[in-house]
Amino acid sequence: MKKFILALSFAFTFGFAQAQQTEVPKETWYHADLGETGVYGVNTNKALEFLKQNNRKPQPFIVGVLDSGVEHFHEDLKDNMWVNKKEIPGNGVDDDKNGFIDDVHGWSFLGTASGINYNDDTIELTRLYKKYTEKFSSYNTVQNENNRKNNPAEYAEYLKIRKEYTAAVGKAKYNKTTSESKLQAIEPALAKMGLEFGDTKLTKAILANYNPEDQSILEALWIFNEMKEDQWVGKTVQQVSNTYLGAAKRGAEHFTSQLNAHYNLNLVDRVNVDDVNNVNQRVYGNSDSNGPESSHGTHVAGIIAAVRGNGKGTEGTAGGNHVKIMSVRTVPNGDERDKDVANAIYYAVDNGAKVLNMSFGKTYSPDRQLVWDAFKYASDKGVLIVKAAGNSNEDIDTHIHYPTNFKNNQPVSKSVLTVGASTRDSKKLKSGFSNFGKQSVDVFGPGSEIYATYPGVTEYRFLNGTSMASPAVAGVAALVWSHYPKLTAQDIRTILMETVNKNDQLTAISVTGGVVDSYNAVKRAEEIYKQRKLK
Repeated sequence: MKKFILALSFAFTFGFAQAQQTEVPKETWYHADLGETGVYGVNTNKALEFLKQNNRKPQPFIVGVLDSGVEHFHEDLKDNMWVNKKEIPGNGVDDDKNGFIDDVHGWSFLGTASGINYNDDTIELTRLYKKYTEKFSSYNTVQNENNRKNNPAEYAEYLKIRKEYTAAVGKAKYNKTTSESKLQAIEPALAKMGLEFGDTKLTKAILANYNPEDQSILEALWIFNEMKEDQWVGKTVQQVSNTYLGAAKRGAEHFTSQLNAHYNLNLVDRVNVDDVNNVNQRVYGNSDSNGPESSHGTHVAGIIAAVRGNGKGTEGTAGGNHVKIMSVRTVPNGDERDKDVANAIYYAVDNGAKVLNMSFGKTYSPDRQLVWDAFKYASDKGVLIVKAAGNSNEDIDTHIHYPTNFKNNQPVSKSVLTVGASTRDSKKLKSGFSNFGKQSVDVFGPGSEIYATYPGVTEYRFLNGTSMASPAVAGVAALVWSHYPKLTAQDIRTILMETVNKNDQLTAISVTGGVVDSYNAVKRAEEIYKQRKLK
């Protein structure tokens, strides 16, 4: 699932520590050269200069973005979208005989063959709660009792799930009510205050000497103590209102969405989309690889392969326009289904993607064997999977974050790379939200305050999350591999891990203890080519 912090943390600015300021532009910091700036970027430009000096020419390369969808007509992505040239758009025929009709830019496993898409879905906790409730708490009390006696371990799991689900619903209801109450209480007062102050920019002295007659304004002044000074000092009341109320509105929308989607028992069976209980079903969905809500996937795609040299927005860490994005809709507003994840992997691998980016995750994975089988399939086909570590600030060696590459504490695939998120502040290098793990997190990549493409053709935004760190690293993998195509997926994984810029802050919380660096990586790839006498 695209966790809340990934999609909305740019709006909830109060409550997050401010990154250390450097001379590196905020919009492009994740490309920075550590040696020159002291900022742990991926060092894109220096890598490209090295490749140029060594006369390395890139090969066409495809990165599969398994996500919410990608706005393929965005100004900074349209020229770098994968195009299935064997498919005739819109003719309703499977021209290339790959089993998928009109899959021009990719495929969506989140919809029907008639083109009806969906975005909202439940989380696995809700699905498990419904499953167990039907088994242990149905209207048939005799059957319930028999099931409880005959399945004691499963019944114990049900009691745990029921408690967790009920608490989650209660928390969402409380937070929704709190956010809505805050809006109702504060919005009218700030509107009055805004009329009174107009374009005046607030200072600490102005606020200290401000004693309004209006009781509602007096009651609302506490918000200035809740906000950081730099969020209101030097700002107009209207600007303050936009920041504070905007966050509250997004909070109310988020918790409403949780109740309507994530915890909605009526959405569990995903009626008319596919046969959710048939795990062997491989072909379903439609060709709309953009879908109804593609903000997360569009941002991820831009980090990897936003068009280089067009003077618009930003540039991808893949470093060139030879890298194309294949969009595979896999992740709804809710938890991704294991069946969809597995099928998305099969689709991307079978249609030519060499690197897959997977910026999603969840706590429960009832059909995880399906995903492990797909991981193994990708590895056998020579494909590298790069995936996000998650955003719960947890040790995922002990608190498992799915999909995981570990089964019975052993890796399923040798070509899966798990990425934690880092910041541009070298003194606080790990992003506060990022998961970690001495065994389970391989490397770190830039994941805080990442500027990239956003739906709306000309839109761009800053987002935070391991969802941003993973594509930053996936792009580096594409940069290296496209210039050194005779290397294997395992080679690329090893190179990225062995050439990180290490930092003591990351040593105990990841395998490598460092942040990925493109320049170091291409230097190592060049050495390997010479050692193996490759051309």
